[in-house]
Amino acid sequence: MTSPDRPVVGTVIGDPAGIGPEVVAQALASGRVHECSIPLLIGSAAAMERAVAVTGGNARIRAMRNLEPLSDDPGVIDILDTGALAAGDLPLGEDTVCGGEATAQWLDEMDQLARSGEIAATALAPISTGSLKLVGKLGKVISPVPGETYLVLVSGPLRVAHLTDHMALRTVCETITPDLVLRALRALDSAMQDWGLARRRIVVAGLNPHAAGDEEREGIAPAVEQARAEGVDATGPESPDAVFRQCIEGRYDMVLAMYHDQGHIAVKTWGFSGNSVIMVGAPYIHVSVAHGTAYDIVGKGVADPAMMLNAMRLAGELASGRGFPDDA
Repeated sequence: MTSPDRPVVGTVIGDPAGIGPEVVAQALASGRVHECSIPLLIGSAAAMERAVAVTGGNARIRAMRNLEPLSDDPGVIDILDTGALAAGDLPLGEDTVCGGEATAQWLDEMDQLARSGEIAATALAPISTGSLKLVGKLGKVISPVPGETYLVLVSGPLRVAHLTDHMALRTVCETITPDLVLRALRALDSAMQDWGLARRRIVVAGLNPHAAGDEEREGIAPAVEQARAEGVDATGPESPDAVFRQCIEGRYDMVLAMYHDQGHIAVKTWGFSGNSVIMVGAPYIHVSVAHGTAYDIVGKGVADPAMMLNAMRLAGELASGRGFPDDA
């Protein structure tokens, strides 16, 4: 079913009460998702029919209970709908039990399809942790684990990986070790090679101003030295007030930030609309958006689909081994 040039990308439509179905519908309507992949949605056909109507589209929804040969027609939206959400249960603008149960099942189905090789990569529209909490399924959220998985934010030429994620700064200082940094550099270099990047220049941001502190000397610098000895094109630790601009200018291909806000502030300041997020270290290519369910505007057809479009395109490009698209 998959092909090297246009791999099958499975996209979970997100929480049915949020803007996920709407931005997915708009992304597909652009025609640009089909340029680099064969799309398959996972979710509710009824929710997608509502989303197409809200956004003024005219695509036909083709629902399937089991995975069938895909139409690959831009005018047809193929969706795997196993009945997790009853057609009469279409929540809008609020966390619900039915939305949480459905989202959890769709995430399981996405995972099974990716692990079996039936889809080459996955994308995820915004889900609600509130709905998942209502049904005790918050563990379904794919979250970074230091030393195992890494969050990579992509905004055009600026690509930022995070050594740690939601962690207090005091704890970050205690967490940085040569082993942790080295594992991150190895994982990023390996992933970038799989994605088809000929150049894999990684710069490591320091933790302290001007990268001058104990953490740099004892935790970061030894890891960079060892990574370079292993053939990884790593540089650092460098002053964190300069590395993000240097990546934008093309001096580096990836920045390894030390903590959540160090990387997120840079990316969201450089260009918020269109950002996408890759989970490095997952057993398959997994891309998501950097925004939430936006309950306040759901059903109005005004949600910005740029992040969803870029996430779906990025998943296809990385799965094909072509690297980052020029407009990611």
